[in-house]
Order: sequence, then structure tokens, then C-alpha cells
Amino acid sequence: MENKNYLYDAVALLKELIAIPSVSRDETRAADKLADFLNMWNLPFGREGNNLWVGCPDWDNNRPTVMLNAHIDTVKPVSSWTRDPFSPDQEYDVIYGLGSNDCGGGLVSLLQAYRIMLYRPRNYNLLWVASAEEEISGQNGLSRVLPLLPKIDVAIVGEPTGMQPAIAEKGLMVIDGYAHGKSGHAARNEGINAIYEALDDLVWLRDYKFRKVSPLLGPTKMTVTVVEGGTQHNVVPDTLHFVIDVRTNEFYQNEYLFNFLCKKMTKCELRARSFRLHSSAISPEHPLIKRCIDRGMQPFGSPTLSDQALMPFPSFKLGPGESSRSHSANEFIKISEMEHAIDTYIGLLDGLTL
Repeated sequence: MENKNYLYDAVALLKELIAIPSVSRDETRAADKLADFLNMWNLPFGREGNNLWVGCPDWDNNRPTVMLNAHIDTVKPVSSWTRDPFSPDQEYDVIYGLGSNDCGGGLVSLLQAYRIMLYRPRNYNLLWVASAEEEISGQNGLSRVLPLLPKIDVAIVGEPTGMQPAIAEKGLMVIDGYAHGKSGHAARNEGINAIYEALDDLVWLRDYKFRKVSPLLGPTKMTVTVVEGGTQHNVVPDTLHFVIDVRTNEFYQNEYLFNFLCKKMTKCELRARSFRLHSSAISPEHPLIKRCIDRGMQPFGSPTLSDQALMPFPSFKLGPGESSRSHSANEFIKISEMEHAIDTYIGLLDGLTL
């Protein structure tokens, strides 16, 4: 089948997926629709929850494995949409709809590249994986399906990057902080103000700069994003709760940073919600990245999080669309971007030696 016909299949599937609300943890109908298309294309698949995967019929455990991955879930539509977010409206080259850019376009383009490569000589195994709950880094997404998959040597993640390779990605750690005091009447000199107890720690956090700066990802960044304390104007608050958003580069593991903060912020109690979302990177010398560079593509570091954070093997993001369109009103993808993506994926995979 000509590549144009695969593009038509990609567009048809994308429109079907846009029409199905698939906010994180509510992806069942979208996964069912994907399953329908896989059956129609005679692609035997596995399913765990709302995660689906397809291997290649010539699988050989003695060969390396390339995984093609993208997610099927979306965020909730923002209130400023002027279109129906679940109506896959097409205007010339543009398809509008929630999840079209992030990352339906990458999902369907990678699937068509997978279908094309099934019929070409390869010295590696090919695995396509559609994952759920990416937008919330949920436990029932890629984390749930990875233990069921064979060993993976490298992954291409179809997030929107303008088809430029994001070879590094910042990690994420969310920390809840608590300061404790003693309540009292604000009119009298009594009580211990929990807000004041936290001030020195919060000022230190604001001013501290980590020494190791990544050439691709820049510095590790810590930001206080939520502060909650006090009940009314005349009561000295006895507790303060705050949230720290930590974005790590490849030089700092989440566990190390948490222990470091606990030693420095001695007036507060800190609790990390999770350590699992680490920074990720792939060597510029990896054969896939060298192929990208040979084709004039520009590697870069991405500040946004994806399922890469959950992959214990080399991976990079490469997908149609632009990150700036993600999570925004009137989200769209261009058909020409998807066509370019399919051609690019084929160019990278055809003749690849790992």
C-alpha cells in the first residue's frame, strides 16, 4: 500500500479518537476504538487495562527491540475553547480537536510507520505501544504495561516536538511541606506563628541555585506553587502547608534532592509524593540520534514531562505538532505534519542498525 493510503488511515483513526472523550482514567472507549482498527488491519495485539501493544510477526529474542510509543489520554478541555473539543473538524490541512496535537497525531503516525516497516527488512524487533494515563503519570498507564513487555533497547516517543528530537527531558518531583506552630490570639503576644516558622526555609529555597547546569536542560528548578495557612485574621496559625514543584536535570536524582532539602529546610517537614519521575536522556551518539542529525534535525532538551520518565532504557521524543499547542484551546494538528512524521519515522527506521 502506498504511503498516501497509510496517511488516509492515520487521519481516519485520528478523527475517530478525537470524537471519543478520553481524559486520563477514562480512556476505555478510546482503547476499544484502537482495538477495532488493529483488528481491521489484522494486527494481533495485547491489552492491559487501557494500554495496547503490537509486536512484529518475525519477533526474535536475539535481536534488539525498538519501541514506538504515544499516549491515548488527554487533559480536560479548557474553558476558552470556541469549538467543540470532541468534534474532529477539518479545514483544508488542519484537523481540530482535543488530543489532536497531544498526542493523537504522533500516536497514529507512529502506528502507520510501524505498519509500513513490517514489510521491510529489519535487524531489530518493532513494538508499538499506546499508553494510558500519561497526562497524570498514572499507575495504570505505561508503568502497568512495561513489566509485560519484552526487553526494550530504545524508544521513540511521539510527543509533539515539531519533528525535532528531544534527547533530554526534565524530571518532576512534587513535595508537600509543613510548618508547625502553636495557635494563639493575634492581639496578644502568644502562640507560635507557623507562617513565620517556614519563612527562613522558603527564602532559602527561593534563592538556592544548584551547581550542575545541563547544556540541554539548564538548571534544576524549584518553585513553591501552593501556600495554605491560617483560619481567620485574629488567630495565629498553627500549621502551614506548601507545595514545591521540582524540575530536575540529568545530574540530580529525585531521591538525592529530597534528602538534600530535608537537611537544609530544618524548620519544615517534607513529604515527597513520588520519586518515580526522573529526568531522562539519550546519548547524541546513539544510532537513531545520529540519523536524526544526518537528516538536518536539531537535538534539544525538553522542559515538559512525558512517559519517558518511566522508561528505564534510552528514549527520545519525536513527533508531529508543536508543544505550544498542547493543553490549549482549539488544539490542532496539520495533516502535512503527520505525513512528514510518517516519512521521517520510516527514514529513521529503514536500514537502522543497532
